[in-house]
Amino acid sequence: MVVPLLWMIAIGLKSKTAVFEVPPRLLPHEFNWSNFIKGPQAIHFPRLLLNSTIITMLSVLGGVMTAMMAGYALARLRFPGRKVWFYLFVGSMLLPGVVGLIPLFQMYKNIGWYDTWLPLIVPAFFGGNPLFIFLARQYFLAIPYSIDEAAKIDGAGHFRIFTQVMLPLTKPAWITMSILAFQASWNDFLNPLVYLYSSDKWPLSVGMASFISPFAGQTPDWSYYMATNLLYMLPPLILFFAAQRYFIQGLGSLGSTTQK
Repeated sequence: MVVPLLWMIAIGLKSKTAVFEVPPRLLPHEFNWSNFIKGPQAIHFPRLLLNSTIITMLSVLGGVMTAMMAGYALARLRFPGRKVWFYLFVGSMLLPGVVGLIPLFQMYKNIGWYDTWLPLIVPAFFGGNPLFIFLARQYFLAIPYSIDEAAKIDGAGHFRIFTQVMLPLTKPAWITMSILAFQASWNDFLNPLVYLYSSDKWPLSVGMASFISPFAGQTPDWSYYMATNLLYMLPPLILFFAAQRYFIQGLGSLGSTTQK
């Protein structure tokens, strides 16, 4: 698992000609640290980084917030059709995302959302990921109902119970969702490629592809590409290592939840 990353670092530090040495060398003769400056400059990295940050942060906020609210409703509230809605959410995970790509494109184009960030952000605020709803529901089911009853005796409503009682108790769940949502949005290539036409609105996932675009008619500069790709990988890696304890705890606790 580490060897491809080491090879990427090695290529990012090599010159353009040293990349194709035979036999290949893991350590370059000289370290070209300028690749980490010239590579990002070639694709206007700061602008694309800002685009990716805005799209990803809003998608994470909307996806996690709505999933936790839906999971709370399915697990703690009593209303007709609760199980039916849950089965619909879970069943929707069986459908590949590409199935709805064409009708969604037509819909977004007709309402004037084409070449905007709205198709990449707004769906997250309407429970865009059924996996997160399932994860949230399982966590809420594992919490004793006596906690809700005690809070109601103290005069708390559902909003206060959700925000002040349940969210702190389910911290590993929504941190796990945040990591998964961040990774999915940060690395999403297909949707921005379909919905965004203007290059100044591209996220980094699409901007990185300009290194190997066939329109230039030249061999890609792999040293620039790998150096920039390492910078592109840093935010998800930093987030994962900073919250890996909650991530492992969140996934490991799924098997211990009980149905109620």
